Amino acid sequence: MTIQSVTVPGEFLDLLERPLIAHLATVRDDGAPQVNPMWFSWDGEYIRFTHTNFRRKYRNVTANPVVSLSIVDPANPYRYLEVRGVVERIDADPAGAFFVELAERYDAPFGATPPPDAAARVIFVVRPTATSAH
Repeated sequence: MTIQSVTVPGEFLDLLERPLIAHLATVRDDGAPQVNPMWFSWDGEYIRFTHTNFRRKYRNVTANPVVSLSIVDPANPYRYLEVRGVVERIDADPAGAFFVELAERYDAPFGATPPPDAAARVIFVVRPTATSAH
């Protein structure tokens, strides 16, 4: 099954381009949602998140790749972007290079070095399938 990407409304692209926190929702095996604030990057086609291969969110997306995320504009909390999508693939990142890239993007206070769990790092590659914004 081919999943079509959607175009993010141009007036909301800045929310994906700036180093803001996205709240990523996945579906647990019991059907309940799980939401966590996460770093991300956007390349114009995919949204990428760093994670590990042993936590709940990983188990959620391997069982059900449907996700949703929201990003609120910190300058105007009434302006937001919701992106629904699918985790199209999960890439291994055993050196933690993507984690380091995001730590630099977010100017992490602990520095931009590979995390202790680097060997278990993966990248969720999300293809947007629908958006809503206000």
